[in-house]
Amino acid sequence: MSLATWPWFLALAGLGAGFVLGFAARANHFCTMSALERAWYAGDGSGLRTWILAGATALILTQAMQAAGMVDTAASFYIRSDFALVGAIAGGVAFGFGMALVGTCGFGALVRLGGGSLRSLIVLVVLGLAAMSAQKGLVAQARVVISDRNAIDVSDMGGQSLGLIVSWWAGRDLTLVVAAGLAVALLAWIFASASYRRKPGSIATGITVGAVVAFGWWATSLAARHSFEVVQIEAGSFVVPVADTILQVVTFTGVLPDYGVGLVLGVVAGAAACAFLKRDVRWEACDDARELGRHLAGGMLMGIGGVFAMGCTIGQGVTAVSAMAISAPVVLLSIMLGARMGLAYLIEGSPLEAFKPLSRLPAE
Repeated sequence: MSLATWPWFLALAGLGAGFVLGFAARANHFCTMSALERAWYAGDGSGLRTWILAGATALILTQAMQAAGMVDTAASFYIRSDFALVGAIAGGVAFGFGMALVGTCGFGALVRLGGGSLRSLIVLVVLGLAAMSAQKGLVAQARVVISDRNAIDVSDMGGQSLGLIVSWWAGRDLTLVVAAGLAVALLAWIFASASYRRKPGSIATGITVGAVVAFGWWATSLAARHSFEVVQIEAGSFVVPVADTILQVVTFTGVLPDYGVGLVLGVVAGAAACAFLKRDVRWEACDDARELGRHLAGGMLMGIGGVFAMGCTIGQGVTAVSAMAISAPVVLLSIMLGARMGLAYLIEGSPLEAFKPLSRLPAE
């Protein structure tokens, strides 16, 4: 029996990948919300460069493996034949606003939970329950009407990958050319900053996060080729997998934990290990009812928004980028808009302040 056919292969592969991801994120403060906030209010774009470096690394490794026949991103839900533009925008804005209310995204909440944050535990429970409702419950009925029925059909082009779309227009396979062009453009912007080039820790973190996402594509593709069961091709997201983890904990689902569940648990374990080694474990809870309400609302918005947008800051910001899904830039810009509105609400008193010029922009 090969390793890929072992029933626990996906769960343990996800657990190992998540451990590396959680440890690296905790050790080097990898957080999308913090990166955006520092860029907008402190003029420091290094966090954004690390985030984009993660996407660029995942893109290079994933497309190289796809060219070698080792992975098949076209079989994932990111490259589906219908592009839900309404859901991408509305879900992204909702997710970003919720992220601002909480102070981090679903992935960041897992990292914080590993350090003892009970606030993050509350956020994750609400996020998971909201994601279940948006995926299969009452909210899903609204999602079908609002988003799914208004999706743009791109089946003639082979799916919503930029490589597939450009190849369709050109009449020849230009996937690698498109991937190379994107990678060069991203890396050129990232390393244009002299100060960022002097931050080896940040650079190593971005490369690590991207490599872990690429590993996810490889592990799930390998299992799909050898398993007699249906295997979801995925690489890393922290919305629906959080819901799946809750289900695995509270009830018998009839199936073993998949890669996403292992990844979620691995991130918490990796972050906990890092916090323990750095003597950074602190039990934290909400200070008052107002803070609790803000975290409950933020978790709900991220859970529902993440399902509408088919991903989060990692799912769309790194994983979808590595697959060159056209949903990635739409969702990312929408998340940024929602986060800016949320911060404007918290700091300046009104979400409408987000549409006024910022007093400080990234200096790098």
